Amino acid sequence: MQKEIKKTQLNLWHANHGANMADFGGYEMPLWYSSAKTEHLTVLTHAGVFDTSHMAVITVEGADAFTLLQLCFSRDLTRCTGPIPRGPIVPERCVYGVFLDEKGGVVDDAIVYKIKDERYMCVVNAGMGEILVQQLLKYSSRMDVRLINLTDKVGKMDIQGPLSAKILRKILKNPEEVYENFPYFSFKGGFHASSIPKDTVILKNGANILLSRTGYTGELGFEIFSSPSQLIEIWEMVLKAGEEFGILPCGLAARDSLRVGAMLPLSHQDMGNWPFIRNPWVFALPYNSDYTGFTKEFIGSRAIQENRECDYTYAFVGNDLRKVRVSEKTEVLDTDNRVVGTVLTCVSDMGIGRLDGRIYSITSLDKPEGFNPKGLSCGFIKVSNKLEMGHVAELRDTRRSIKVRVVDSIRPNLTARKQIVTVQGSTFKDQG
Repeated sequence: MQKEIKKTQLNLWHANHGANMADFGGYEMPLWYSSAKTEHLTVLTHAGVFDTSHMAVITVEGADAFTLLQLCFSRDLTRCTGPIPRGPIVPERCVYGVFLDEKGGVVDDAIVYKIKDERYMCVVNAGMGEILVQQLLKYSSRMDVRLINLTDKVGKMDIQGPLSAKILRKILKNPEEVYENFPYFSFKGGFHASSIPKDTVILKNGANILLSRTGYTGELGFEIFSSPSQLIEIWEMVLKAGEEFGILPCGLAARDSLRVGAMLPLSHQDMGNWPFIRNPWVFALPYNSDYTGFTKEFIGSRAIQENRECDYTYAFVGNDLRKVRVSEKTEVLDTDNRVVGTVLTCVSDMGIGRLDGRIYSITSLDKPEGFNPKGLSCGFIKVSNKLEMGHVAELRDTRRSIKVRVVDSIRPNLTARKQIVTVQGSTFKDQG
């Protein structure tokens, strides 16, 4: 029996505005409206909005909520926020990490929000809500904790790009209060009747939202959580406010190419049922100051610390925009033409180009005069042997072979960590 494809609250809006739709994570979602390239470049230079209400939301409440998350989540919640040495998670802060199984494989990655003492919110990928609930239930016996699966009961959208703060400013009832002291990976407000704080975030139409300084593009932006019944109105308010700034609705294709350029992984593709080590995202693990061990023990920690045989995951950048297909037949070859691994992701970041051996972004402040990037392929590979940064590898599918270089960063001049400024006409500045 064929499984029914779910639809988000914005599904009809997408269809009525010419979106090319496809199944993603069990939901019918827009791939693109105008073109993936146009939407990708618009997010880098202006702003774009994404329907993300297919993401799953779980709340963890009770006297032992912290204890359960500290046991199951990879980040050490006693030292995960602020400058080094980092402090404990506090209300209105959130943190990225992974939930692992006992063999060290990834159940899913997540952002954990501390709403208040004894109340947390976990945002995970589409279709993963009930799976994460069962994972947490497995380890919560005899704990005072309540798990509530809010999947499909939350409205969610993202606005991403360097002009996103200017656009939101037009629809916020209290923008000065909201933008004051609003660092990366923090949030304000609430969308659920039982969790709306006294100092909330209110739109000019009276809607209460939870506004989070997070996203999946590497650029300055926000995630908006709301009541499902208000999402369409909020979506249209944002688009209307952004007309003068060149805002566009964007689909999953641009979301994918943007996140890769920002070195962000796709769970169950770039990380999976293999040990979560030897990859670009080990910052999600609770290493001590000299990286000799972890500051806490958690589900899967022993397995990944004891593992000595797992593969290595690396980011790569090609020489032009040509890509290879991601399939079981696509191979990574070493200099002796031996197969040493597989391609996890391969996309084209249309906002970057290489000149004199250096990669520039379309938004790089020091880009050469007249620089007009044609795009570069980029992505992630998993290989059996350790590679040095700068190593040249060959990727081969049934159509073509391309040479790529192993790198520790892809798109320069990311704006996600910039500080919001609401005076002197600027949107952001370097954040210390």
